[in-house]
Amino acid sequence: MAERRAEISRKTNETSVSVRVDIDGKGTSKISTGVGFFDHMLDQLARHSLIDMEIEVKGDLHIDDHHTVEDTGIAIGQAIAKALGDRRGITRYASLDLAMDETMTKAAVDISGRPFLVWNVAFSAPKIGTFDTELVREFFQALAQNAGITLHILNHYGANNHHIAETCFKAVARVLRAATEIDPRQADRVPSTKGMLA
Repeated sequence: MAERRAEISRKTNETSVSVRVDIDGKGTSKISTGVGFFDHMLDQLARHSLIDMEIEVKGDLHIDDHHTVEDTGIAIGQAIAKALGDRRGITRYASLDLAMDETMTKAAVDISGRPFLVWNVAFSAPKIGTFDTELVREFFQALAQNAGITLHILNHYGANNHHIAETCFKAVARVLRAATEIDPRQADRVPSTKGMLA
């Protein structure tokens, strides 16, 4: 099987982003975005997806965190799409309910080539520390759009906003892990009657 690795560099007037991923990694990460809470969430994404990630971002944090978070999602999505190539042999679909203390969140993914995000998550506060909670959705929107995946995220319940955000990242990580796994029964085929996932 070909190595499923990719590197993306993206530079705009707002951010400079460098991302390296290894789909068949061990979940190791080296992450520096300048946004502490976001770094913590990305570490969870790598650790629980078993996708090795190296992420370095320099953004216009003197304005706010928005461009940094969104552009990081774009670059990670592009890197995942590039690493998966024609998506031959992947399991393609996965769904999971993930519990963390009082919180339960569902994620479901179709690595379809058709980008779409369904977001059914509500936060009870505008910030987690200094991090804008609305940026959690912005990250997953950018990730889904650029990875070419259909992604549904539903928070069933929860009281602690940190836990709600963290279950979103962990649940998405786990479904990415399952859906990108090679299915040994169809390792030489693209899992679509169309014959392509693009």
